[in-house]
Order: sequence, then C-alpha cells, then structure tokens
Amino acid sequence: MDPPLRRIIHLDMDAFYASVEQRDDPALRGRPVAVGGAPGSRGVVAAASYEARAFGVRSAMPTARALRQCPDLVVVRPDFPRYREASQRVMAIMRQATPLVEPLSLDEAYLDVTENLWGEPLAMVVARRLKERIREELALTASAGVAPNKFLAKIASGWRKPDGLTVIAPARVEAFLQKLPVEALWGVGPVTARKLRAIGIERLVDVRAVDPAALAGAVGSLAGWLRQLAQGEDPRPVRPDRPRKSVSAETTFASDLDAPAAQAEAIRRLAEQVAASLAKRRLRARTVTIKVRYGDFTTVTRSHTEAAATADAGVIGSRALALLARTEAISRPVRLLGVGTHGLVQNGA
Repeated sequence: MDPPLRRIIHLDMDAFYASVEQRDDPALRGRPVAVGGAPGSRGVVAAASYEARAFGVRSAMPTARALRQCPDLVVVRPDFPRYREASQRVMAIMRQATPLVEPLSLDEAYLDVTENLWGEPLAMVVARRLKERIREELALTASAGVAPNKFLAKIASGWRKPDGLTVIAPARVEAFLQKLPVEALWGVGPVTARKLRAIGIERLVDVRAVDPAALAGAVGSLAGWLRQLAQGEDPRPVRPDRPRKSVSAETTFASDLDAPAAQAEAIRRLAEQVAASLAKRRLRARTVTIKVRYGDFTTVTRSHTEAAATADAGVIGSRALALLARTEAISRPVRLLGVGTHGLVQNGA
C-alpha cells in the first residue's frame, strides 16, 4: 500500500529583517532599505527590501557596492534581538496550526499539515490562514509554498514573492518539474550546475536521462539524491526537533589583517564567541573549522576532528590557531576570519 500523500508547507517571510525595520519605522516604508554593515567598515548587506532589490541590491553584497547601485539606499544596522522576537512570534503562529514545525532559520520553516490542529483538509487553506494571521498580528508578509514534499514546497514558496501562495498539487508535479532549470535541484549551486551542464544537463528533468556513470562522475555521491529529486520525490519528514549541526562565528575586518598577532587575537575572540554559544545550548563539538578569506576574496577552509568533544574556549582557540597555521595567512592579508564547530553532542552524551 502506498503511503498517504503528505501536505507540506514551506513558509518564508518576505525580506524579513528589512520588513521588520520598515514596519517599526514609518519613515522607511516605501523606501529602498538594506540591513547591514556600514560601507566604510566593509559591511555587507544582510537583507534588502523589495524597493532596494529593484536596483539590484542583494544579500551578501558589499554595502559600498549596494550604495553605488542605489544612491538613495537607507542602510540600517542589524537589530537581531528584535528580529528574533519577531521570529518567535511567527513560529508561535505556525504552531497554532500544527506541532510539526521545522524552523530552518529566523525567517523560514516547514510545516507538515497532513493532520493539523485546525482540522482543515486543504493545506492551501492552512497556508492562507497562516499568512493572514501573520499580517494581522505582526504587520508582516510571508510567502508560502504547498506541495507533497519539502523539496517542492520550498521551490513553490519562492515562485510568487512577495506575499505569494503557490500550490503544487500531486497531479501538477510533473508539469511543474518540466519548467525548472537544473539549479532548482537541492544542493546544486553554480559550480555543480557547470559540471552538470558539461554533461548535457540543462533542465532538472534532464537528470533522468543522463548516463548514471556520467552523472556520478560529475557530482559523486550526490548523483542518487539528484535522481530522486528529478522525479519529484523527497521522503524527508518535517522534524520539529531538528538537531543543530554547527555553531560558528566570523568577522570581516575594516582593513586587511596582515599581522600574525592580530590574526591570532581575532581567532581567540571568535573561539570565545563559539564556546559561549555552545555552552548556552549545552553542546560540545568534536570538529573545529576555520574560514579564511584573503584580500583578493579567495576563501579557504580547514578542519580537524578529535574523538573528545569540547566546549572550552581555550581548546577551540588552540585548535583553530593550529588550523590557521595550515593556511597562507601569515604571508597574505586576511579580509575575513571565521571559527566553526561541527560534530555536536549534548552535554552528558
């Protein structure tokens, strides 16, 4: 017997950080707004309002470049406590419909509404009610995608932004897949897309016909997963208790660091931030990772895993410094440094 069809919603807040700023400051409404760092300190855009996006302003863009593209851009420094408070209220509204809510970040989550607290058989109606409640209670808008699985729901939520609602009914899945480029596949970024195009894969559905050996040669172990997605299949359940996979911190410097002592001090500060986050969550980590971005924007990572997990700032810092020594930081100016931890275990485990 086939398993029952699931009803999955992916709900994604529209330009979340920028929308919170516009909501709370009437002077910003209708204006191009970017939330991010100051241009003089090599800041980057964390979020852009739709008015700013019309000028090509995007997240992760250097603020200085964003201002060149949109001279009237209003740059607002991030207020993460306020965004977290708004996020908690959004998630609380979602949990009025179902306990099966899997947050992905502050501004997006999956919901399994196959069985829901409202007794509503149509997921589209649940999504519409959620959007209405978020608008009425928080004065914010969200876009929602409704589909039989996570993969399709996430694509659908981005189909008609902002304030969109897109439903992919089971009978429409194949027609929907036929429209999609290969980049729509989960895990396919620009580099992987180039590899796939090199073997003749332009559209998502082209994955079905390509020689399995050629696909494996291009993307390795990702091949099986891509084939499954290309059929519109994604069995992953919505997990409300999705475990955290990493804790990290990074910083971009106002001017490149070329002094080893300054780099080491930055690594130690980042290690202290990561250790504090681990302690707050009662976690320890087996793997320490560093990220180094040089002045020419070349980025490298290094990682090391030990059997014993730790949340000690000194230990994390020492391991991160050892990893830094395996890079060219001592002889090249450094623009950004990051320290991350993976392989997380709960205290007592």
